[in-house]
Amino acid sequence: MKTDSLSKEWIAAIKDAYLPLVEGKTPADSAGNKIVSEETAGNMNIAPSISPDGKWIAFLSEKDLFNINLFIADAETGRVVRSLKGTNADPHFDAIRFINSSGSWSPDGRRFAFITFVQGDNELSILDWNTGEIERRIAIDGVSALSNPAWSPDGSRIAFSGMDGGISDIYIFDIENGGVKQMTNDRYGDLQPAWSPDSRSIVFLSDRGEEGTNFETMDYAEVRLSFLDVDSGEINTIVPFDDATHANPQFSPDGRSIYFTADPDGFKDIYRYNLDNEQTYRVTNLQTGVSGITSLSPALSVAGQSGRLAYSVFQKNTYTIFTLEGNDAQGKPIDDASLFATGAGVLPPAQALNAGLVSNYLDDPLSGLPDPQDYEVREYSARLRLDYVAPPSVGVSVGGPFGTGVGGGIGLFFSDMLGNHNLTVVAQANGTFKDIGGQVQYLNQKNRFNYGGGIGHIPYLLGASYGTINGNTTTIVQERQRIFIDSADLRGSYPFSTTRRIDVQAGFVRYGFDFEQEIITQSPFEFTREKVQLESPDPFFFFSGGVSYVGDYSNFGFTSPIQGGRYRIQATPFLGSEKFVRGVLDYRRYKFAKPVTFAIRGTHVGNYFAEVDPENPDATIFTQEYLGYGNRLTFLRGYSFYSLENNECPLLIGNQCTVDNLFGSRVAVVSAEVRLPLFGNETLGLINFPYLPTEISLFADAGAAWDKGDYPKFVFTSRPTERTPLVSAGISGRFNLFGYTVLELFYVYPFQRPDKGAHFGIQLVPGW
Repeated sequence: MKTDSLSKEWIAAIKDAYLPLVEGKTPADSAGNKIVSEETAGNMNIAPSISPDGKWIAFLSEKDLFNINLFIADAETGRVVRSLKGTNADPHFDAIRFINSSGSWSPDGRRFAFITFVQGDNELSILDWNTGEIERRIAIDGVSALSNPAWSPDGSRIAFSGMDGGISDIYIFDIENGGVKQMTNDRYGDLQPAWSPDSRSIVFLSDRGEEGTNFETMDYAEVRLSFLDVDSGEINTIVPFDDATHANPQFSPDGRSIYFTADPDGFKDIYRYNLDNEQTYRVTNLQTGVSGITSLSPALSVAGQSGRLAYSVFQKNTYTIFTLEGNDAQGKPIDDASLFATGAGVLPPAQALNAGLVSNYLDDPLSGLPDPQDYEVREYSARLRLDYVAPPSVGVSVGGPFGTGVGGGIGLFFSDMLGNHNLTVVAQANGTFKDIGGQVQYLNQKNRFNYGGGIGHIPYLLGASYGTINGNTTTIVQERQRIFIDSADLRGSYPFSTTRRIDVQAGFVRYGFDFEQEIITQSPFEFTREKVQLESPDPFFFFSGGVSYVGDYSNFGFTSPIQGGRYRIQATPFLGSEKFVRGVLDYRRYKFAKPVTFAIRGTHVGNYFAEVDPENPDATIFTQEYLGYGNRLTFLRGYSFYSLENNECPLLIGNQCTVDNLFGSRVAVVSAEVRLPLFGNETLGLINFPYLPTEISLFADAGAAWDKGDYPKFVFTSRPTERTPLVSAGISGRFNLFGYTVLELFYVYPFQRPDKGAHFGIQLVPGW
């Protein structure tokens, strides 16, 4: 069967199975008053929490494109009036817990409690919604996973579901004295607490009660509604529907009813349970469902004073928040017998619920399982195995300054089954045995502190050739200069959170040299080839040890960061052929105003306290930084070393050449860009063309280089006669080449190179 035929038959089977089931049900667009949708927020608007007076709705959304963030909207118009300064602006928390948690308003509607991730654990955060700032952060000792905070109507306590040791229980936090009381303590799962209007009892979800979960036979029950008396600790359970998933329990303002969601017929709708007559009422009857991301994600909220309902509905691959007034949410009484499973929750082809091999095994979970006494326990082996091989490369060259040669390389990557131990081996060969190089790197990621090390031998070959003719004799001289970089290093990284870490490093590096000539003489009567070893410079060597504090809460687009920020503070002492300390200060900020990003950067790299070995005066080259593009750091466009021309530096006594202003032991750079995604996808890009993501930017770069005692003067001149800052501006286009690399083409005008003028440049580097 062809794939297109299979797809058509599958679609037909789906329609045959489900279209009859949705007849007579309410379309999603008519589910109530549409408040928050893709027109006013994002495509995924979830976890609604309505204020006690029913005027405001707090919800979570990807409206800001990169992160799930907290927003507050007018419950009448859906207009977003406030948003939390999320991780892109505040690196002090990592993310908002959103898949299985919502938030809760204080009784006066001035504050909002929700759950955040901080350094891998959950914290209870309290937001002042007037300012959008988090005014209080609360870590619960011994309880690392929190969800669904519920603020008591008397304002004194916050109930929440907490997990300790893999078991969830109900806890209460006292706002005034900071005390925490555990209200349940057993093997049952306890989720989604909600307070009664008198603050004396809590309704929550649990798999406890009669015909609840049987831990002896591993027969797990669906969660149902449980009631906790806060003073006595007594728990009672009700089960409105058998074999249905209940979720999102909420008290009505009078405390006599419980609103909740359930799927007894395969469609998830809102129901109301009357505590007086023990009758269940159906409030909605939707074609899709009242739903969050998962079956137990928060999707319903009831205003404690006005009784207005807010709920999220899944439709057309989006989540939309609707409201329903309390008077319209009384529902119609139903009979349990009328809600037998219709098959809406079963993929076709459906069969009898209790027929089939799988159903039989589910009814008897112990059947076929080995006796626990027969389990063979073996210690985990961290043996390394080959994960993949980088595509080998082979090349042949003929002629040129290096003559004829063959080269190639290969990379091997090993790890254990858990990915805790990682080994990388890379080898490269070019021409002769002298040109064989390689690296071996190891990284241990078993614990929070990641550490590793490596060794390497990397040869760099430079060359030139020239020839002479003397009568019938031709002489060709090939000069080869090799630089060998031999290194060994140890390094470690300790993350404080997902956005902040500290890096440490210690290592040794040696720069060796090998200069040689190959003289080829050819005449009608002879052909000779002679290699002559030339005198080479003495090697340089350095011992180094450094520490860096790094923050990165940015979001990367297709070719460059477009939201958030980065910073680095680094100090690295060097000992050896030259003694100095290299310091780095770097700060970058990206402000996203869809679809444009405003980016700024400030960077300083300085080599301080330099002491040169008198036997190796040439070692000063290691303290020189280069301000133009083409170095290890991308600084000023328009000042690439390879674009400089001889006529830009007249040989006049006392004349300061632009080249002189590009080098110094210390440099500082500031840059600004306005970035616009031209080609991208539907979410990020003016034109939906994801095959070649392209970013256009306007940029300005400025920087200065100086040495100790030779400081720049801050004057703007196109022909400097002394050390002054250098400035350039232009337009840039960055292209994501199939996810492999980023190509940047730019047209730049360097203001301190008037003879060069505006010109094009190219480089393979992502945006800063």
